[in-house]
Amino acid sequence: MLPPDPHVFAMTPLKALNLALLVLFPVAWFAPLLHAGINLPLFGTEAISVVSGLQALWETDVLLALLVTFFAIFAPILKIVGVAMIQFGLMRRKVLPAMELLGKLAMADIFLIALYIVVVKGVHLAKVQTGWGLYLFTFCVLASIFLSHMTKRRS
Repeated sequence: MLPPDPHVFAMTPLKALNLALLVLFPVAWFAPLLHAGINLPLFGTEAISVVSGLQALWETDVLLALLVTFFAIFAPILKIVGVAMIQFGLMRRKVLPAMELLGKLAMADIFLIALYIVVVKGVHLAKVQTGWGLYLFTFCVLASIFLSHMTKRRS
């Protein structure tokens, strides 16, 4: 077996951004995705994050909670680790399409959150404001998709 190419282990901007997502995703999970409250003057809003939403979901619908947990937490982390292993020459590039699929599955969470915001705002029963965590989570998912695409192009 040949020794690994030393250039494979050199840090590039793509590798650094991919590894940064290992920190940014967990921050996004705890950051407020939205602020929701009753549409009355004296009531405040409650911040809802991926984690707090999952906690509430586990109490009401375990099957849906399992799906959302996989899409919001496990799929993005598996993808980041998989792409990093490909970038550092520790995994074959032919698994990259599977990594790209994981990133697209994580994008489904953003669609669901946006759909909930539109529905709730349309009913006018509650006030809903997007939080900075939604933008961070969206950035992380889109950056992950971009990084896997760029990794594929560099092969």
